Amino acid sequence: MARERLYFDYNATAPLLDEARSAMVDAMDLPGNPSSVHAEGRKARAVVSNARQAVARLCGVPAAQVVFCSGATEAANHVLTPDFRMGRSPVRVSRLFVSAVEHPAILAGGRFAADEITVLPVDRDGRLDLEALEEALAAHDQTSGQAMLGLQLANNETGVIQPVRQAADIVKAHHGLMVVDAVQGAGRLPLSLEVLGADFLILSGHKIGGPKGIGALVSAGEILMPAPLLRGGGQEKGHRGGTENLVSIAGFGAAADAALEGLGEIGRIAALRDGLEAGLRDQAPDVILHGAAVDRLANTSFFSLPGLKAETAQIAFDMEGVAVSAGAACSSGKIGLSHVLSAMGADADLGAIRVSLGSAHTENDIERFLEAFKAINTRRLARMGAAVAA
Repeated sequence: MARERLYFDYNATAPLLDEARSAMVDAMDLPGNPSSVHAEGRKARAVVSNARQAVARLCGVPAAQVVFCSGATEAANHVLTPDFRMGRSPVRVSRLFVSAVEHPAILAGGRFAADEITVLPVDRDGRLDLEALEEALAAHDQTSGQAMLGLQLANNETGVIQPVRQAADIVKAHHGLMVVDAVQGAGRLPLSLEVLGADFLILSGHKIGGPKGIGALVSAGEILMPAPLLRGGGQEKGHRGGTENLVSIAGFGAAADAALEGLGEIGRIAALRDGLEAGLRDQAPDVILHGAAVDRLANTSFFSLPGLKAETAQIAFDMEGVAVSAGAACSSGKIGLSHVLSAMGADADLGAIRVSLGSAHTENDIERFLEAFKAINTRRLARMGAAVAA
């Protein structure tokens, strides 16, 4: 009898939670449009409102500051724009700064032109160079408009946690705006716009056990907001046109509540990750653990093995019944050089394997992972030995 496969790719997408599935099934039975004023419409509106409150609780903000959208990529394209409004008054943002290790949705720059985007360096651990940020903002011409920094809370490949608060303080000192990509941090780190110093947070439902195709842009207030990306019937207070995706919003809300409750699992998951990495070091002393010298997400390990390409290792793990990633899953299944490793000064040609855990994992799962790794590493060592002999 075949053994059950192991799924270690939560950073790509987390399995749908039972709570989210139940909420979605219930929402499917509601016939009303959330914008309709009759009883059926009001029931649908209540589902949206409850979900909005759940996402708001996860971020520590009032519910009115949550705008639902189709996912984190849409949220990024919504908020990364030169055009804002402070009430009825236009506000111009003339330059976007991003770190070199951002997710492609942030690196693409949203609605900024290519020559309005500046990419900032990171150190060898993958953290934003704060001195470079200070110098760049000091040189920015504020008469042309405000500056904006787009920075991830935690990296999707390495799990490295960025110095968001320190960066926000620098941005605020230069009267800029701070956008935090919290997609990987949600459910794995406590979220608070006030603590982070963020003006906006970007969230994704499927990273926390909700459905795919739903996300949110969360703001620190209701006065300063980006120009709408999608215009239409005035849904989401005019910030995002189009009938709300009721079923997915319901699932997102249930997943947000579960993510908030699941923060208590961080210590246990960190212990599993540390045990996995101890096993890697024991079996392969030459393993390279990227970002291990600094604070990382408790669930993430990103490692390279000399002499073994990451995509080859990924296929080998898959054949052993273990699902892992060779970097980020954000390009329709394409595997290429990791811009994150390149920015860190690591060997991007070799690549790296990302193992990302969730609350369902157990010590037995780690043991089975290490069994698979042992078989793969044994073959690697044999090939390296044969190459030396030749």
